[in-house]
Amino acid sequence: MLIGVISDTHGLLRPEAVEALRGAEQIIHAGDIGAADVLTALAAIAPVTAVRGNNDGAAWAAHIPETAVLAAGGTSIYVIHDVNELDLDPSAGGFGVVVAGHSHRPAQSQRGGVLFFNPGSAGPRRFRLPISVGRLHVDAGAGVAVIRGELITLG
Repeated sequence: MLIGVISDTHGLLRPEAVEALRGAEQIIHAGDIGAADVLTALAAIAPVTAVRGNNDGAAWAAHIPETAVLAAGGTSIYVIHDVNELDLDPSAGGFGVVVAGHSHRPAQSQRGGVLFFNPGSAGPRRFRLPISVGRLHVDAGAGVAVIRGELITLG
């Protein structure tokens, strides 16, 4: 299973980001969406799980939750905009992956058996940080899901 991961679009959905997410069976948007039409365009690719970011205060975003849980290949993925606001132990909670955005810095690391994955920012350039998205490759073979993160720098 392929899950596309995007964050911090701030109302700008770049064609390169759409192309990088094409083929995903599911898309996660980790907040700071910026405009409802971003989610509409992503939903044309695959079903979208989105969380509200600190800049998503407009009325169109009121129904978007601050956190979300997604099951993929026998593992649970916890989605939050700012990982610094994480108020649970993901390992104890049975989560295999935590997806967060906010920092605009693409990164992935393993902590306590949990993959922490930040796709970076796909929206307007901020400082000298790269424009990026991510993919989670889920292999559910042998009864145990193995998830590998991939960070993709755009143009």
